[in-house]
Amino acid sequence: MRIVITGGGTGGHVFPGIAVAEALVRHAPDTEILFVGGGKGIEATVVPREGFPFVPIPARGLLGKRLLAIPAVGWTTIRGVTASSRILSEFRPDVVFATGGYVSGPVALAARLLRIPLVLQEQNSMPGMTNRFLSRFAKEVFINFPAARKHFPKRGHLKLSGSPIRGDVLNGEGSRAIRALRLSESRLTVLIMGGSQGAHSINRAAVSMVRRLRRRRDIQFIIQTGRRDHRRVAQKLRHFGDSVCIRPFIQNMGDVYALADLVIARAGAMSLAEITACGKASILIPFPYATHNHQEVNASALVDVGASQMILDRDLTGEHLASRVVKLIDTPSKLREMSNNAISIARPDAADKIAQALLRYQEGVIPPAEGGVKPRRRNVQRSGRKSARG
Repeated sequence: MRIVITGGGTGGHVFPGIAVAEALVRHAPDTEILFVGGGKGIEATVVPREGFPFVPIPARGLLGKRLLAIPAVGWTTIRGVTASSRILSEFRPDVVFATGGYVSGPVALAARLLRIPLVLQEQNSMPGMTNRFLSRFAKEVFINFPAARKHFPKRGHLKLSGSPIRGDVLNGEGSRAIRALRLSESRLTVLIMGGSQGAHSINRAAVSMVRRLRRRRDIQFIIQTGRRDHRRVAQKLRHFGDSVCIRPFIQNMGDVYALADLVIARAGAMSLAEITACGKASILIPFPYATHNHQEVNASALVDVGASQMILDRDLTGEHLASRVVKLIDTPSKLREMSNNAISIARPDAADKIAQALLRYQEGVIPPAEGGVKPRRRNVQRSGRKSARG
C-alpha cells in the first residue's frame, strides 16, 4: 500500500503525521510512505531525520498577509498544486492523509483532481481555514476535540480520535533524562516549553521566575527556549548551575515528560495531547495571536476538567508564574489530582486508530461512514493512476 502524508509549517502539523507514519509501519511494515511539505518548513528537516522520504513543494500561507501579497500566494498555490499533481501521479498513493497547515492545501487539491481519497486530521478545537475547506470533499476527518464538530460544514464523516502522538513520547523514562541532561533525581522538575519554535513571553517570564525561586533547592527547571531566545536565556541564567537545564530544542521529549512533575506550555493541540497522554499537571499560557484564538479554547478543555490551570499571555509575569508554581509544587495532592484528570481525557491510541483507518483504503475499499453504510469499492481508473501496480 502507498500513502502520502502532508502537513507542516509547525511541529503541531508535522509530528502528528510522523506519529501516524510510525503506526502505519507497526501495523503494515510493507506500507510505502511519502511525506510532501514545504521546502522551508520544519518538516523539511524533521521528516528526513525520522527516516521517512520527503519531497518539497512550493507553499505559502495567506492568513495575516496584506492584500498586495494575495497574487503571490495564489501563484505559489498554483505551482504547489502542479507540483503535487506530478508527485501523486508518479507515486500513485491509495490515499492522501493531511494534518493541516497551508502546505496541505495544494496536495489535497491535487488529490481531489486525481480522484485520490483524502483523509484529514484536525488537532484544534477551532479548525483551521485549510481543513474547514478541505473537509467538504474529504472521505474522513479525524478530530481531537469534540468542540471542533460544530465548525465543520459537513459532520457525518467526522470521527473523534484524539491527536496522534509519537511512540517515543509515550514510552519515555525519567532516568534517561536525568543522565542526558545532568539533572538531579531528588528534586522536583518543572518543564517549561513554548512549542517547537519557542515563545518569547514564556522565556522572559521563565527567567524572572527562576531568579525569584533561586532559594528553592528542591526544584529544578528544564527550559526549551527555541533557537532565537536560547543564547539570551542561557546568558541570563548562567549562574544557576545544575538547577536549570536550557535547550533550544529537546529531542527526547518522552524522557523529559516522564521526569517532569509540572509542565508550563503553550496550548497547541500537540502539546496538550502529549501532556494528557503522559498524565502531567500543567499551567497553560495560550498563544494570544493563534488563529480564531483556538489555543485559549484548547486550554479551556483541560481547565474545565481540572487537569490544568491557565494564565493569559497578557497577565504573564515572572512573579505570577512563580506564585502558581510554588502553590502547586507545595501541594502534592493537587498535582496528583491534576495528573489523574489529565489521564482521564487522554487518547494515546489516536495514531493507531488513524493508521488502521488509512490501511482500509488499500485496493480501493472505502470505509463506511458513521451511519453504518457498507464499504464499497471505488473506480480506481483515474488520471495518473493505473488499476493495477505496474
